[in-house]
Amino acid sequence: MSTPILEIEELRKRYGAATALNGVSLTVNAGELFGLLGPNGAGKTTLLSIVSGLLDADGGTVKVDSQRFTRHDRELRRLVGIGTQDLAVYPDLTARENVVFFGNLYGLERSHLAHRTEELLTAVGLHDRADHRAGTFSGGMKRRLNLAVAVVHSPKLLLLDEPTTGVDPQSRQLIFGIVKSLNAAGMTVVYTSHYMEEVQALCPRIAIVDGGQVIACDTLAHLLTLRPSGIKLRIDGVPEGFSDRVRSLTGVTSAAMASDGVAIETTAVGPLLPKLAEACRDAGLTPTSMEVTESTLERVFLHLTGHALRD
Repeated sequence: MSTPILEIEELRKRYGAATALNGVSLTVNAGELFGLLGPNGAGKTTLLSIVSGLLDADGGTVKVDSQRFTRHDRELRRLVGIGTQDLAVYPDLTARENVVFFGNLYGLERSHLAHRTEELLTAVGLHDRADHRAGTFSGGMKRRLNLAVAVVHSPKLLLLDEPTTGVDPQSRQLIFGIVKSLNAAGMTVVYTSHYMEEVQALCPRIAIVDGGQVIACDTLAHLLTLRPSGIKLRIDGVPEGFSDRVRSLTGVTSAAMASDGVAIETTAVGPLLPKLAEACRDAGLTPTSMEVTESTLERVFLHLTGHALRD
């Protein structure tokens, strides 16, 4: 049975007349790599700020490791690490000095901190730049250093807010590898990003927040069924009843006649294609073209939150 490490119930937060969180409830289990998505202004950063102890909530409860969490509980705060969207590293300090500084804030013993610093700088690919000032680093290097200082104290729960913003593809892949390794070693990770493909590639379970509320929370596999893949089969002179034949095929969730063929929704494009070809042959039909739209987390996200720009 899964053990919750983060339990959020009816969390509320306002900034003047603006409501950032309006009764958010969700549970993250120990060992998960959990995705958190939402449009701009949906409340994601506010939620992570409260869970990390940077902000107080106006109402509701947060439990970390089954204990009631407040920003004044230093011991519980040590269980949480956060990689903030705004970089937390100090530009006038070297990479090594940044990691040591944050390790000292967490009270790490000197010899352990020295070993941990070298370990992390190697892991994030900055060991050869350890004595260079962070202000001279590229965006990707700063992001990698930001991740290192977030986990210097080996937290049980790591919150990552847009950890790959402004990074190059090589740094992005390195950050992915580090996140996966931390999770494989037992660290629970809550990962938020505007890059849907990142969350789809990394996170088996995902929550979508909009308007300060959780509007969906489920496994990636189940969320993708909310907006199935589509196939547009263009055929001249489609006979009556052909859409019924297509609808009976395994994996088809809907099939409707269109002016120039058949529009199909399916849970599995690959296995369906040979069955469609066989159905066309049996009916004596020759498709003129086929257009496939794969189910993606981005399609689901837009389906649930709408297409309107949020600022």
